[in-house]
Amino acid sequence: MTTTVLYSENIYPDDSVERRIYGPDVKVVFPQKSESLADLPDADCAAAEGLMILRYKVTAKDLERFPRLRAICRMGVGYDNLDRVAAAQRQIMILNVPDYGTTEVADHAMALALTLRRGLLLHHELQRGETPARWRYVDDPLIRRSSVQTFGIVGMGRIATAVALRAKAFGFRVVFFDPYLPNGVELGLGIQRAPTLEALLSQTDTLSVHTPLTRETRGLLGLKQLSLLPKGAVVVNTARGPIIDIEAVATLLKSGHLAGVGLDVVPVEPPVEPVPELMRAYRAREDWTLGRLIITPHSAFYTPHAWDDIRTKSAETMRAALLGPRPQNVIPPDAE
Repeated sequence: MTTTVLYSENIYPDDSVERRIYGPDVKVVFPQKSESLADLPDADCAAAEGLMILRYKVTAKDLERFPRLRAICRMGVGYDNLDRVAAAQRQIMILNVPDYGTTEVADHAMALALTLRRGLLLHHELQRGETPARWRYVDDPLIRRSSVQTFGIVGMGRIATAVALRAKAFGFRVVFFDPYLPNGVELGLGIQRAPTLEALLSQTDTLSVHTPLTRETRGLLGLKQLSLLPKGAVVVNTARGPIIDIEAVATLLKSGHLAGVGLDVVPVEPPVEPVPELMRAYRAREDWTLGRLIITPHSAFYTPHAWDDIRTKSAETMRAALLGPRPQNVIPPDAE
């Protein structure tokens, strides 16, 4: 009997890659056009045993349309857009693709940090003003030598590990906080471990966020926590927007407590009006943001190579779950 895998979003020009990976025992269905799961034909949903998700949310109500569903593959690393409790109640496996885009996101995080800390954006803005600044360096708290800084990392998974190694190579002292990792990880990486989030923040000059978005990490870094950073610190977030209180970031950047901020993610994506104050000021090119704030559109993962990896690895993951020999990249129902 043919197994059906339904792709919820029409993002590929053909099904050549999928046919090669799945083989003749799997029917691959691409939608003609959709803006959400609600747009998918009832017949396709009823037949699907595998569901591929990129950007859409999956709620308990959505799952009612999939009586045969056995697996959902999030075509990416994060899975906070899926109702895992509802899926577990239906014994539906949640899968992800943890091994794509690791180097891209790590490079992006370091690029944001170094662009700010070397003053590249600051000088860029000053030199292209209506009245260009003097042809000289700028003496600013934003610009600091790497080797005198502590590079703090929240969460130490695959991407964060890649960031830690890059930061070490640039001469930073690297410290991380992750209460879920066993003792000794820091020894293998040659970095240091903070016993608490507060201990990490109080010594961090440049902070990079890499924890997944969970009940525990939503709002993890608010005004109280970010204020623990030394004056002149830089904050970079390439993880998930809701981990950081973006209004607190605006307050601390505008006051000068933070010297720079680099965000690849914001709380609501794509942003909708009214946008957060930080983004409004950024778009309006207000003085306190110029050279100190970089916002990219959740693009840290992207290279053509990573995009190809998403397509290939997600299909391989779904095939293993439905046809064997054994499922891989399965997210436990109680995973944080």
